[in-house]
Amino acid sequence: MKMNLVLELQDIPGQLVSVLSPISSLGTNLVTVIHKREDKNERGLIPVQITLEGEQNNLNAVISKLNEMQITILEVDGVILREKLTTILIGHVIDTNVKDTMDKINGLTGVSIVDFEVKLAGELESSAKLVVESDFGMKKKVLNKIQEIALEKNFLVVSEV
Repeated sequence: MKMNLVLELQDIPGQLVSVLSPISSLGTNLVTVIHKREDKNERGLIPVQITLEGEQNNLNAVISKLNEMQITILEVDGVILREKLTTILIGHVIDTNVKDTMDKINGLTGVSIVDFEVKLAGELESSAKLVVESDFGMKKKVLNKIQEIALEKNFLVVSEV
């Protein structure tokens, strides 16, 4: 049985080798590796596609090991497991407790802010660009939470940038 995975790895020496090393020890064969450094995302992470071959229980063991290693698995056999959305908040982002805003978003199960950039305009309103990563299917819940925070803190929201 074959399985295709898309992983998200740091662009540092040895990262790919550390991910690939448990594969044979768990009874699976590596068929293909596609490692595109030029596709680095805004956080400096690289998508790596691997194709494995083995018995289903061994393939499942590889997924468990990758999760244990805290490697983000974006896709399994074309099924998207993680998705990202980018949104901009405009208002008094800093003055209304930016940590509270981030904590409310990060408090959703399966959701985390992976990038946060703030622009200040002196004493005027500030803006923040958020990149949020979530389990697949959580996008609407994340957007609803951001809208709820925006209403509470009087932010203008620009979603899905």
